[in-house]
Amino acid sequence: MIVVSNTSPLLNLATIKRLDLVHQLYGTVLIPPAVYDEIVVMGAGKLGADLVREAAWITVRAVEQTNLVRQLHRHLDAGEAESIVLAQEQGAQLLLIDEQQGRRIAAQYGLVYTGLLGVLVAAKRQGILGAVTPLLDALRYEAGFWISQPLYDRIIDEVGE
Repeated sequence: MIVVSNTSPLLNLATIKRLDLVHQLYGTVLIPPAVYDEIVVMGAGKLGADLVREAAWITVRAVEQTNLVRQLHRHLDAGEAESIVLAQEQGAQLLLIDEQQGRRIAAQYGLVYTGLLGVLVAAKRQGILGAVTPLLDALRYEAGFWISQPLYDRIIDEVGE
């Protein structure tokens, strides 16, 4: 399975020390250079930067369609634009992306996507996680990841906690 990730899912999971979930679910994950730069270069010295840099299962792959990246960059940040283009170029079965505008554009290109919370739900369903609630709380209070209360409640209900 080819999986491409944008910054948010990797960085937030690294912040709560559960980056391993992505590897357990998907094996190798591709990221474009802009995502690597956002996490590792601009985030130098932070926990997420070190974990992503050291993860042998994360592969940086350059995008070829730079004109399309520039076009998408009008509406998205560099990491989102490159992630969408890389997913399209690689024929990815899944794109990990959280931002709404990025998801809308990914859908326009026929890409299947999920976000950070979808990763947690998948990990619970596959028996990798015993409970999602502690990770949702860690994302909220340690990583500063915003989760509305209705969405929080819906996820807890969906996984049966």
